[in-house]
Amino acid sequence: MSTTSTDREQWSSRIGFIFAAAGSAIGLGNIWRFPYLAGEGGGGAFVLIYLLCILFIGMPYLFAELSLGRNSQRNPVGAIKSITGGGSAWILVGGFCVLAGFIILSYYSVVAGWAVGYAVKDVIAPSMGFEEFAAAPWLNIGLLSFFLLLTLLVVVGGVEQGIERWAKILLPVLLVLILLVIVRAVTLEGAAEGLRFYLVPDFSQISFDLVIAALGQAFFTLSLGMGAMITYGSYLPKREDIAVSGAYVVLFNTMIALMAGFMIFPALFAMDADPATGPALVFVVLPEVFAQMPLGGIVGFLFFVLLSIAALTSSISLLEVVVSYFVDETDWSRRKSVLIIGAITFLMAIPSALSFGAVGAFSDLTYLFGEGGLFGQTNVLGVLDYLIGSAGLAVGAFFLSIFIGWVWGADRAAEELREGSTTLSDGVLRVWIFGMRYVIPVVVFGIVMGYLTGTL
Repeated sequence: MSTTSTDREQWSSRIGFIFAAAGSAIGLGNIWRFPYLAGEGGGGAFVLIYLLCILFIGMPYLFAELSLGRNSQRNPVGAIKSITGGGSAWILVGGFCVLAGFIILSYYSVVAGWAVGYAVKDVIAPSMGFEEFAAAPWLNIGLLSFFLLLTLLVVVGGVEQGIERWAKILLPVLLVLILLVIVRAVTLEGAAEGLRFYLVPDFSQISFDLVIAALGQAFFTLSLGMGAMITYGSYLPKREDIAVSGAYVVLFNTMIALMAGFMIFPALFAMDADPATGPALVFVVLPEVFAQMPLGGIVGFLFFVLLSIAALTSSISLLEVVVSYFVDETDWSRRKSVLIIGAITFLMAIPSALSFGAVGAFSDLTYLFGEGGLFGQTNVLGVLDYLIGSAGLAVGAFFLSIFIGWVWGADRAAEELREGSTTLSDGVLRVWIFGMRYVIPVVVFGIVMGYLTGTL
């Protein structure tokens, strides 16, 4: 195991970090959320704006979180504490990242459990529609338990032998599975219309709301604002070029998101399904599409296996944010941290697992929030996802951008980027500093307002 002078674990290689960090970013956000947002946003128009947001906003901000992590060699709380010396209200921002990791992992494991269940649905529940499937209490708790156990087993192995080792296995498997599904989808009769919808922008579709949605997805899909990239950056050695490694992470993440569209839209159009179905696209519409196509049973199985793998690579990073905090800030061992956090996360996940019809009090929260629910969300999982996984992460990213740009200082962050780098010129760093101080905080604040006003 590689260590620093403070005996902190490190990635053993650049490819190990890239696969692990890309795995964190590649999750349900790429294969579930990106396609339905692209479908609602008119296809090619959304894809174009999303790519611009990733390149000019998401990637520079990713560099900032990685630089803070490597400079401090700590979790989000410890990173901020190392800059402020402790006793600062800014530590609350790091604390929110740790808490968000707890909460997001709890309901994320429920959705990931659905993916696992759908991969073997023909065996465990062949006649169930999604509503009946999601409302089955013991089935959902069992799938949640299975998925969470897999996550715990990876993280307990540590940075090099656990996270990095499995990332090197899971990411190539994921790519192969995606390619297999793409080959079948694009060879269907009528697939060309889906490709045209996905790849050719209709500029009349571009609006302020679409831009805000694309910005939000760029941050969501790169795991920004939740401390994951600060934590993963803390395991980077000083010799590593953050810009190069970070760019590869963005490349892998964006490639998987785009490939998800190549899997889904040709199949949707070939089977005359509506691409603007929304969040139900993956678990309601796609199974019906797979059932109609030749070899659809095999394609459906492969699709939900790859969705499960993508979810696992992301859940690992969610858990690691929390584990890193307890390992750094207390005398807990990694094993003790994983076991205790895993048990608490499981208990926190139960309301979400039972919030689709199994328990009325969790499934219909209109008694708390009124007829329309909270921002349109009426069950526990939906409310948590909106408050923490969407709006909360945008708020976290906003305050972290202010902290890095102004409290720690974008010039100091740039010095951290310069260390180990052979690619960043002084001119590029000056542009980056300006962006971190003035552009990115304003843009992220726009995302926050989009969520708070119900635009997103």
